[in-house]
Amino acid sequence: MGIKRRDFLASVGGMAGAAVLPVVALGKDSAPLYKQAGAPVEARVEDLLGRMTLDEKIAQMQCVWQQKAALQHPDTSFAPDKARAAHPHGMGMFARPSDRQLGAAASAAGDGGETAHRGPRETADYVNAVQKWALEGTRLGIPVLMHEEALHGYVAREATCFPQAIGLASSFDPELVTRIFSVAACEMRARGANLALAPVVDVAREPRWGRIEETYGEDPHLCGVMGKAAVIGFSGDTLPLAPDKVYATLKHMTGHGQPESGTNIGPANVGERTLREDFFPPFEKLIRETRIAAVMPSYNEIDGIPSHANRWLLTDILRKEWGFQGLTVSDYMAVTELVTRHSLAATPKEAALRALQAGVDIETPDPLGYLSLKELVREGKVGQAEIDAIVRRILKLKFEAGLFEHPYADAARAEARTATPDAVALALEAARRSAVLLKNERDLLPLRADKVGRLLLLGTHAKDTPIGGYSDVPRHVVSVYEGLQKEAKAQGFSLAYAEGVRLTEGRVWGRDQIEFTRPEVNARLIAEAVAAARSADTIVMVLGDNEQTAREAWADNHLGDRSSLDLIGQQNDLARAIFALDKPTVVVLLNGRPLSANLLAQQSGALLECWYMGQETGHAVADLLFGRANPGGKLPVTIAREPGQLQMFYNRKPSSRRGYIDGSTTPLCPFGYGLSYTRFEISAPSLQLARIGVDGSTRAQVQVRNVGSRRGDEVVQLYIRDDVSSVTRPLLELKGFRRVTLEPGESRTVSFDIKPSDLWFYNAEMRRVVEPGTFTIYAGPNSAELKKTTLTVA
Repeated sequence: MGIKRRDFLASVGGMAGAAVLPVVALGKDSAPLYKQAGAPVEARVEDLLGRMTLDEKIAQMQCVWQQKAALQHPDTSFAPDKARAAHPHGMGMFARPSDRQLGAAASAAGDGGETAHRGPRETADYVNAVQKWALEGTRLGIPVLMHEEALHGYVAREATCFPQAIGLASSFDPELVTRIFSVAACEMRARGANLALAPVVDVAREPRWGRIEETYGEDPHLCGVMGKAAVIGFSGDTLPLAPDKVYATLKHMTGHGQPESGTNIGPANVGERTLREDFFPPFEKLIRETRIAAVMPSYNEIDGIPSHANRWLLTDILRKEWGFQGLTVSDYMAVTELVTRHSLAATPKEAALRALQAGVDIETPDPLGYLSLKELVREGKVGQAEIDAIVRRILKLKFEAGLFEHPYADAARAEARTATPDAVALALEAARRSAVLLKNERDLLPLRADKVGRLLLLGTHAKDTPIGGYSDVPRHVVSVYEGLQKEAKAQGFSLAYAEGVRLTEGRVWGRDQIEFTRPEVNARLIAEAVAAARSADTIVMVLGDNEQTAREAWADNHLGDRSSLDLIGQQNDLARAIFALDKPTVVVLLNGRPLSANLLAQQSGALLECWYMGQETGHAVADLLFGRANPGGKLPVTIAREPGQLQMFYNRKPSSRRGYIDGSTTPLCPFGYGLSYTRFEISAPSLQLARIGVDGSTRAQVQVRNVGSRRGDEVVQLYIRDDVSSVTRPLLELKGFRRVTLEPGESRTVSFDIKPSDLWFYNAEMRRVVEPGTFTIYAGPNSAELKKTTLTVA
């Protein structure tokens, strides 16, 4: 639906031209300093801040989302007159302009799928209407920050959908991640959005947690490297913000990825040392090494203090220790949850005071507690200087984004900048590079068209393709069935399909109710699949999860965490029945969380972990199955055999995993694991200097050679262990990795610099130190198959 012509003047309809012209065309002498594009940003900020009333300052600390229904016409177009009445002092931030949620019907993080959201042109028109109101309908004309989700691509209708974050982590390819989020930023900015609520750099150590798919895995170094790549993709590395870039938000600080009992927002029962050595590093790295604009605190508590009320976390560590100068943006309704969930405050007003004192700048998604800020100032509980400091940060971002000069989206070009051929090609490349080959018995893969015979494809999600949480509807999602149909037609083999097993009746991520498929329905589907399989020569089974069977649990009536790590429903029943036929069987997993797929690992001929691959799923799977792409991804998480082993992560302490009387302490698959259709040999690392001082550095060199018959990728991984230390240290820590592509017989030397930051840790006094002694330097293809040498620090 378009915006009302009576509200949106014809002059704005031509925003293609307006997008390159300053909003204010006054001469330098007549324009206020803050409207002079050539003036220093700091001077513009101070000039504008000095003109603002307390009400106008507080308005900049507020956001609107569910309350947008009160600012719209019945057709959901923006209504400036309603906005003028409801927000006479302006607005700091607007949430998700691309969605069409209405008031109470909206939920905390998504919707039930009943209403199609805005497409590219309509979103751009909507954003332009909001910005026109802010610039022309408020006293000072301060533009609005427009935030959107962008976990694995821009979460908006028709936008390009890339592999889920855990899949991107499996690529071990930061350059790829930068390219992906450059596309996401371009698509966002084309519609007028300027702030992405991504990336998620939570270190994830809990596979029962439904949000593990949103992360880059269990390792601090990997999360930091991939998170940095994402931020550079979103924002670049220079200011002012380029016209095809957006600001990024680090989520969620911190401990979110190891919740008690594996349930979302559960307490993080970790001490300061674990925080500093395992959970803080990705955040600290990105704050020190990128121009990250915003940080979002986590919902959970640490040692009795929820993150949104934790001054030590958000002020002492984030700002004073690390020097962060951007915004802290609350997670959705997290300030309110200080009252409703944590019982830390009795009223929204009290919650607002706790959050503000801790260091939360903006309350999202709608103002509740922060509606009391003026009252808190009058009571002397909040100082004007505190408000001014926050508003300075907000205004600085708006000036550095160029919003005062170029607030409008080029609506006429929004469609053309969405899901371009280059973006779709990148989505396919990313899907191919994110797959992890876990098993390939007797080289079943790649399949050969002249030997595959009658191919049977099984699984409900072979046709109905899940793409993971925080997704909208792309222009086209290629199913595995569609991809193999094209393959069969091109290669001349026969393809049949049977549903085999169904997980749920529908898979809308935002819908609260989950209707699991009845066992009697699946019994019939399994019988039909077995009957079809009897006449097949080769079988491909697509199993795993969907957007409802593991997801963000954002409310008591919207759950998403799991007590089991196994395949849900009757999937194992189908697998047993098919394996009993003793036919060549490939299992393709489409899922967002690591599965304890013991049966599949034992009895399948080949097992391919594809995660949620995005819109090009079917093309990528066909390429991988038939050898046009060679799997080169690695697991960014350890896969446990069963929940009783948890917590299960590779960088464990020496005293862990003594043993069980009734089971194994070894994982099903180790961190960093992944096979290929070719074979590689990796040497022990050699050191440029085998002895250095505590402030010294050295370089490790590792030889990798393709000793197989196919072109392929290997990820060379470098790990370090401090052999003896004054506090206990992990047995292994990933400190470097490099993905390389090698032709058969080709070899390459991969170099890793080892710096003091790779050797230091926090001593008993909680100071970072490098202690003299020996360090074991390991190299290999995963965390379990390693060769070593020794570095001495004197």
